[in-house]
Amino acid sequence: MPRQFRLPLIVPPRWDRESFASSPTNAEALESLDAWPAWPDGRLALVGPAGTGKTHLARDWARRTSAVVVEAASTGRGPLDLASLRGRPLLVEDADRRAEGDLVDDETLFHLINMAGVDGGSLLLTGRLSPVAWEAAVPDLRSRLNALTVARIEEPDDVVLEAVLRRGFEAAGIRPAADLYPYLMARLPRSAPAALAAVAALDEASIDQGREVNKALALAVLDFGGPEDDED
Repeated sequence: MPRQFRLPLIVPPRWDRESFASSPTNAEALESLDAWPAWPDGRLALVGPAGTGKTHLARDWARRTSAVVVEAASTGRGPLDLASLRGRPLLVEDADRRAEGDLVDDETLFHLINMAGVDGGSLLLTGRLSPVAWEAAVPDLRSRLNALTVARIEEPDDVVLEAVLRRGFEAAGIRPAADLYPYLMARLPRSAPAALAAVAALDEASIDQGREVNKALALAVLDFGGPEDDED
């Protein structure tokens, strides 16, 4: 019988609160975002490790507030029209990864922070580190970053880690065995990138070997950094 291949399935991301896994690790972020528009000076920095839901929550906020969305590290575009952004909700993603020549450089970020809270405007910044650790060549920007209100998302707990795994498998068009989730969560590092890397490895192995995605495949493919175990 000819070998059958599973075609890649691209599932558009859902940036809504209903599909977000709430847990104590992100309770502070949820509470802070829901406090809008009463943010101090109209500004909030949402920070946390990669893959913990910053973009999910930020895009949900942007959708609910009709905010303008800007990728700080974008290149190849003209300067932002600051006048058109005055008085509007604005989301700047990955603000801690900006550099000279990017769409949002130090000078632009300085002006965006100053504009927040004026004429009803507001500013949500996302980053992996707290703003006090962001680089800032402009002295006045340094003081404004240090004064930002910060909402933190912590490393994922079991609730969030399982949600990351489920979204990863769903995006790949995989329906794994139900008992694979507790098996993986008991062995994977507590990080979203590690969970997504495991999904990618299992997806590739499943296609290459024509096997179901289950504990046996995980045991054969994944390196859990410890002695080999059985499927129990």
